Amino acid sequence: MQEAEKLSLEQIEAFLNASQEIRFEGETQKQIYHWIEQVLGRQEYHQQSRQARGLLRTYLAKMTGLSRAQVTRLIARYRNSGSLQPAPYRRHRFPQRFTRADLELLATVDEAHENLSGPATRRILEREYRQYGKPEYKRLSTISVAHLYNLRQRPRYREGRLSYTRTRPAAAAIGERRCPDPQGQPGYLRVDTPCTRAMRPPAKASTTSTRWIRSRNGRSWPPPSASAKPGWNPCCAP
Repeated sequence: MQEAEKLSLEQIEAFLNASQEIRFEGETQKQIYHWIEQVLGRQEYHQQSRQARGLLRTYLAKMTGLSRAQVTRLIARYRNSGSLQPAPYRRHRFPQRFTRADLELLATVDEAHENLSGPATRRILEREYRQYGKPEYKRLSTISVAHLYNLRQRPRYREGRLSYTRTRPAAAAIGERRCPDPQGQPGYLRVDTPCTRAMRPPAKASTTSTRWIRSRNGRSWPPPSASAKPGWNPCCAP
């Protein structure tokens, strides 16, 4: 409805009687507040009688889709301040107890002591304040072990405490193919398997493939003398 704020009290009453089954809703909060402010200003709400004020409240609730209690609160705000403005959103935040200086101080302590455990670090912070009387450790002296680990995950802490660990070389040889060196002790088996036709080597090359297997009983199989004979096949061995 266009220019609905310019209706007289008689027109408003006739409109309410004719639209009892119709429901209206405002689009945005800013538009609703602005429209209510215009209606209250044009109708001179403060100077109206009690019956007229009740009629205006019903009209405002009908046009905006708000409850009667909400309209009453908005009218009280308009009477106190002379205007209606949406309240800015304020996100609830818990008070910040530890400052950036505390994070930098904690990073300095961890760097000096090479990142001790949480209980040990907390004990150091407590002694710095209570035993040595350093005022900058006042807040950190009461920190819990769990929250100490939380502070170590903050970006500000990581900026002041960077530690690098070089990659350690592998102690065991990985992927190295070589013959075993038993140092004269039994426990390895040498198995020579004949090459298949698909794996035939070039001319003047060996026709057997050699591999070493470690046995549990320490026996040497096949014996070196047998494997050294030309044409010996382990599959035909007794």
